Amino acid sequence: MLTERQRLILNAIIDDYIRSAEPVGSRSISKRQDVGFSPATIRNEMSDLEEQGYLEQPHTSAGRIPSHKGYRYYVDHLVPLNTLKPVEMRELKAFYAEKLNVMEQVIQHASGILSHMTNYTSILLGPEVFHTSLRHFQLLPLNETTAVAIIVTNTGQVENKTVDIPPGISISEMEKVVNLLNSKLVGVPIYQLKSRLYTALGQEMEKHVSHFEDAMKVLDKALDNESDQRLYLSGATNMLNQPEFKDVEKVKHILDLLEETPTLLKLMTPVPGAPEMQVRIGTENDHEAFANCSLITATYAIDGEALGTIGILGPTRMEYARVINILDILSKDLTVMLTQRFK
Repeated sequence: MLTERQRLILNAIIDDYIRSAEPVGSRSISKRQDVGFSPATIRNEMSDLEEQGYLEQPHTSAGRIPSHKGYRYYVDHLVPLNTLKPVEMRELKAFYAEKLNVMEQVIQHASGILSHMTNYTSILLGPEVFHTSLRHFQLLPLNETTAVAIIVTNTGQVENKTVDIPPGISISEMEKVVNLLNSKLVGVPIYQLKSRLYTALGQEMEKHVSHFEDAMKVLDKALDNESDQRLYLSGATNMLNQPEFKDVEKVKHILDLLEETPTLLKLMTPVPGAPEMQVRIGTENDHEAFANCSLITATYAIDGEALGTIGILGPTRMEYARVINILDILSKDLTVMLTQRFK
C-alpha cells in the first residue's frame, strides 16, 4: 500500500515522464507546485518506490522512470477524469454531428479522429465482425486440380476464392470434407472459422478423410480472408514519432504485427463480462512485439450488446488520462449514433 506522499510523487514522476520521455530526478519534482517536498525527501521516497517495483533507474546516475507496475497503479488509482480541453470536446462533439449514414463511413471517420487527436495508432473493429457467421460452405470443382470455394454468410454476403486441389484427393473426398465442415461450423462467426477449423473439425477429418492433411490445407486457404474490411487502422506510422521507437527494428516488429489481421482481431475482440474500458500495459498484451506498448480499448453497443471495439495503441509512456477520456466519450457517442441511425 502506498502512502499519500508516495502516490503524489509517483503521479508527478509519471506526469513528467509522459511529457519529456526523459528520466525524472528529485530536483525537478521538488520544483512542482503540487508536490512541496524537499529533494532529499523525494529521493528517499523514490528509492522506496523503486524497491517496491513502481519505478526503474535506467542508469546509475540518471533519474527514475515508471515501470509497468507503476503505470498499472497510475491507471488503476491515479488517472484523473474529465481532463479534456474545450477544443477537444468540441472536436469530439463535431464527430457526433456528422451526417454519416453508412456504417463503414462512421467507423472509418471515428478511426481517423482518434489517431489525429492522440497522435497514436487507432484500431477499430466494425460491428460485422461479431454478427457475421457461416451459413453455408461449398466447393465447386472447375477441373481435376482447381475448385471455387464459396462462403455464404448469415447476412447474405457471398465470397468466393479459387483454390488448388492437391493430387490424390478425389471429388467424393472433397464432398465429404465440405459436408463435415457444414455440419460442424455453420453458425460460427466468420472471424473464428480458421481457428475452429482445427479445434472442431480436425479430429473428425482425420477419422473420415484419407488425405487429411492435404484437405485441411485446402480449407485453410479457402477460409483465409486476406482483405478483412471489418478492421480499421489509422495512424500506424505515428509510432515513428515516439522517442522510444527510434530503433527501426523495434518499430518494424510492431508495424508487421499491425498487418496481421487475426492477431489484431484477437486483441480487439471483447471478452464477455470484461469491463467496457480496458488498459493493457506492456507484457499484459501477451505479444512480444507489444512489450513496450500499451493498448487501451473501449466497446460500443446497441441495447447493451457489444457491437465492436475502438482502441488506441501507443508507447507505455502514453497520455493515459487523455486517451481514456477520449475513448470514453467517443465510444458512448458511437453507441448513441449507431442506435439512432442503424438500429
